[in-house]
Amino acid sequence: MFKHILVPVDGSPTSTLAVAKAVGLAKAFGSSVTALYVIDPYPFTGVGADFAYGQSQYLSAATAEANAALEAVRQTMQEAGVTVELLLGEGHAVHEGVVQALEKTGADLIVMGSHGRRGLEKLMLGSVAQRVLSAVHVPVLVVRQ
Repeated sequence: MFKHILVPVDGSPTSTLAVAKAVGLAKAFGSSVTALYVIDPYPFTGVGADFAYGQSQYLSAATAEANAALEAVRQTMQEAGVTVELLLGEGHAVHEGVVQALEKTGADLIVMGSHGRRGLEKLMLGSVAQRVLSAVHVPVLVVRQ
């Protein structure tokens, strides 16, 4: 039914649940899987040149965090006998990186976690899952804790 599953991850417990759900689906359908971690490469845009050093430190830390999260996904998938491609994406907004990865990979299902933010927290931080849902034309399985 699903040939290629895209799993955006952020290293959180909720994204770990999404990875587990993707494992089950990949095994059931014989799907290939791509795990994606999106980094905003320019979070300090508009702040000024004085923050170039901070930018470098941020990119190093963000890349290390991304690699650790993707390695955890690779290990989980490997233990389950599922082959996974790891992808480090970029985007000013995470949902933009997910849409770009979807176009690049040709995935026909997205499995992603949602933190279930509400109220002011949702207003301030937004909902990546909601933005992905409104931007793509493939099924999206949203996994909540």
